[in-house]
Amino acid sequence: MAKLKKTTLEIFRKEFLKDGNYTSPPERLAPKRRKSGIFTTMGFTKAVFSVFPSCAWREFVSGVMTQDEWAHYCFPGFTKAEQYGVPVIVDGWKDRRDYDGPVVYLANHMSTLETLLLPAITLTFGPLATVVKDSLSHLPFLRKAAIDMKLIPIGRKSPKEDLMTIFEKGQEALKNNYSILIFPQGARSKLFSSKKFSSIGAKLAEKANVPVVPIAVKTDIQLTRPNGKGWFKDFGTVDTSKDIRFRAGPLMRGKARDVNVEVFNWIKAQLDEWGMPTEA
Repeated sequence: MAKLKKTTLEIFRKEFLKDGNYTSPPERLAPKRRKSGIFTTMGFTKAVFSVFPSCAWREFVSGVMTQDEWAHYCFPGFTKAEQYGVPVIVDGWKDRRDYDGPVVYLANHMSTLETLLLPAITLTFGPLATVVKDSLSHLPFLRKAAIDMKLIPIGRKSPKEDLMTIFEKGQEALKNNYSILIFPQGARSKLFSSKKFSSIGAKLAEKANVPVVPIAVKTDIQLTRPNGKGWFKDFGTVDTSKDIRFRAGPLMRGKARDVNVEVFNWIKAQLDEWGMPTEA
């Protein structure tokens, strides 16, 4: 049997930028999916989690980390998925590819994976700032790296304070040509519901006069562990029968209220197509 070829970030970007789509090719995808189990979970989690020690080590060695290095540190999860026979499908990004300028990305929040894998995709189109929970940016070994990654921390206790933080730091980032990644659901959930879909991102886009790019995420290969604590909660059991998908929609502009509804409906339609649980 021929040795399995490895997808690198450079190879991914070259193929991805042709038409805004990428699907794991046979020569870089294990012909048989690896059996789910504790060792599969450990191996995949190690690949995905490696972004944290990699960023911390880079900061320790050089004192600064570039956004391109961040993208490289986020990519091992893609490679490991393909080595385990799990297809990675990234499609619908042609409109984003053809737009020259910062945008506000709004994505559903299914698991920890999209937080760690999406930068490898979105950084293809320029610098990125991400809205994250406050605790992530204050990890002792990541405090300096969080600055280079342009993380925008929010506490999730006061919607008003979170709104002001996102408006202030988000507008500043957009003016400096950084796109913003926001998860309007806030907390991770396999169920996609309008009851927990904030309009903060759409309001920021309207205020900054930039387009919104909706992203439908399917990362149920590793959902949050229901009864876990700490990192054990963030990285649950890996189910290799699932695919990994990141689909982008058309650029959207207009009044925040209308755009937010349009974004929700678009993401819901994709998740419905993929058989994921949703509710209006």
